[in-house]
Amino acid sequence: MTTKAPKTATEADRSIGGRVATLRIAQGLSQTALGDAIGVSFQQVQKYEKGCNRISAGRLQTIADLLKVPVETFFADRLTGGLDGSDVRMFDDDPQVMQLVTAFTSISDESTRESVLSIVKAAATLRQEGAARS
Repeated sequence: MTTKAPKTATEADRSIGGRVATLRIAQGLSQTALGDAIGVSFQQVQKYEKGCNRISAGRLQTIADLLKVPVETFFADRLTGGLDGSDVRMFDDDPQVMQLVTAFTSISDESTRESVLSIVKAAATLRQEGAARS
């Protein structure tokens, strides 16, 4: 009889878990609340977020639906089209960026979305111009 070695977590598992944690925090959910919503304990959520345990495809889809993001969000570093993925990871590590993205994507009116985007771009331009003068 042959015994298989246990599967070990990969960098992809840790990356996906980190994105789950970032999005959960950005939406103000506790690990307990997420666990209750997807049918697992908060300890299991901790294991998912640390990348100790793998998240099944079905459960990942449930998490994506709950967090109101496409499932592809968890694979952003694989979707950079050959670009250095460090920029994507940097944004994922900042809860404010994820709050902004989550709030923005919840706006259904296209005109309002364009207005919000214009405001953010104008604020960024003003900040850049102020820094250039210094």
